[in-house]
Amino acid sequence: MCGIIGIIGKQQVAPLLLEGLRRLEYRGYDSAGIATLTHDGIERRRAEGKLNNLSARLAAEPLAGTTGIGHTRWATHGVPNEENAHPHATDRVVIVHNGIIENFQELRDEVEAAGAVLASETDTEVVAHVISHYLEGGDSPQVAMAKTLKRLVGAFSLGILFRDQPDLMIAARRGTPLALGFGDGEMFLGSDAIALAPLTRQIMYLEDGDWAVLTPDGATVFDENDAEITRPVRETEVSGEAVGKGGYPHFMLKEIYEQPQVIGDTLHSYVNPATREVGLPEMDIDLAAVTKVTIIACGTSFYAALVAKYWIESEARVSVEVDIASEFRYRAAAMAEGGLAIFISQSGETLDTLAALRYARTQNQKILSIVNVPESTIARESDAVLQTYAGPEVGVASTKAFTTQLTVLACLTIALGRARGTVSRETESRLIGALAEVPARAAEVLNHDERLRELAAEIAESRDVLYLGRGVSFPIALEGALKLKEISYIHAEGYAAGELKHGPIALIDDGVPVIVIAPKDGLFEKTASNVQEVIARGGRVIFMSDAEGAKVLGDKAAAVVALPKVDPFVTPILYAIPVQLLAYHTAVIKGTDVDQPRNLAKSVTVE
Repeated sequence: MCGIIGIIGKQQVAPLLLEGLRRLEYRGYDSAGIATLTHDGIERRRAEGKLNNLSARLAAEPLAGTTGIGHTRWATHGVPNEENAHPHATDRVVIVHNGIIENFQELRDEVEAAGAVLASETDTEVVAHVISHYLEGGDSPQVAMAKTLKRLVGAFSLGILFRDQPDLMIAARRGTPLALGFGDGEMFLGSDAIALAPLTRQIMYLEDGDWAVLTPDGATVFDENDAEITRPVRETEVSGEAVGKGGYPHFMLKEIYEQPQVIGDTLHSYVNPATREVGLPEMDIDLAAVTKVTIIACGTSFYAALVAKYWIESEARVSVEVDIASEFRYRAAAMAEGGLAIFISQSGETLDTLAALRYARTQNQKILSIVNVPESTIARESDAVLQTYAGPEVGVASTKAFTTQLTVLACLTIALGRARGTVSRETESRLIGALAEVPARAAEVLNHDERLRELAAEIAESRDVLYLGRGVSFPIALEGALKLKEISYIHAEGYAAGELKHGPIALIDDGVPVIVIAPKDGLFEKTASNVQEVIARGGRVIFMSDAEGAKVLGDKAAAVVALPKVDPFVTPILYAIPVQLLAYHTAVIKGTDVDQPRNLAKSVTVE
């Protein structure tokens, strides 16, 4: 969601703030702004739309000052325009904010009744006026902040500067992530380590409820009860190098093409290729004693969880419940004694997933997280962490994070089965052998790029698209539909192929492409029957299978994408790639913003 960057520095900060915001673009945004403290007080530059608009504004109207804050906004309260863009200010205070202030209307009524005139529709500006009210009453910035935080309801992170104290910044975190960076006579504030990496490697992560007072000499941190506390300073693993496109037209395409490498990197972290054994890191979880597995995630990560349900139940023979984080947390679900709760998140900061994790903790579950950011909040609050080694994923539509999540879940399935005695040593060796082939086979799939681009030209003309799959291919059908919706804005739905006759078949006509995910596995014949039903009703089928499967229906389908033959266990990892490419090329043909599709954010840190 929104991105925050703040600097108390020694040099002019506007260019550094702009660069920090560029590193936060991946989070998704629709406006941006920067504020600095100068001899004339608070100065701001804001712009609707992309950072290039803000950059042009700064070029025309430069900002001086060695202390400043910047923000990329993902709209919640108020439409995306310059008036609603952050930073928001009074004559005393300037503020940036990620999250939602749930009681903002009550506070807005209060400050307006006291004579405040608000210039925006946002919940953020209200916070600035509440702080100013306490300052006008004679409180110091620290006291005003402490009082204000006790008035706020919601999940948020805040960065605040004060007109009369250019060497002071106050930060606060409740629910959404915030990191402090330590320099030599300088201090930094950011939504994540990526924003701060070019400035410092020394990072402190604020915990939930913390707030901090920053000066050039360091930071003093307080908990939600205003007691001074100590948080560890770590050296971040995030590189300060800019994440570039590497010659590709979009980050998404670059990240699709990185999958053979990052799948291999992830496998090397969990598999001994010589012995063909899975080796998970030491963890305070007894896999042999697990009575039930609950997997919680959102979006694409939820579809990875659905694949894992098939894998774990069939190989490890333990019951698995999969749920969407935003729904699970409100059910007050009963969780089995001795249960393992697995949480999947690319960023490790997804607010709904984090809230579900905390609920599972109250139910005495062991907590295992699968994340791409080992320094994230979800990782820090888990009993054990399995990292996906995808590297930075900038495109909003997840690609390499998804396939590395599947890779980790496959390794976890084997380890769980071995611990429970349901996976023999011979079976482990076979499954590891199948996984070891995936990077090379994934590279082969990329050779179909031109063919998928040709098919995308037809998809781009469609209003509706259906995806079908059975077994572990069903979640890939769901993921394919999601990818198409996310970046091309074409309506698409994924269905279990066996459910076709229970309703969706009514949608079939010659104007609705039907994309079928059907490797030649134990369920192939049943899927083939469903495909025949589609063809008999005039449906135009794009058939994704291996060469053996393509022989069965290749002459009946409108188009065939013949993928490499692999063990059925690993087909979800492999078949994710062509549906990603199909969505990508469709979006390019339609001219949409592939890397930053409308209304979407990379890191969802609000409910």
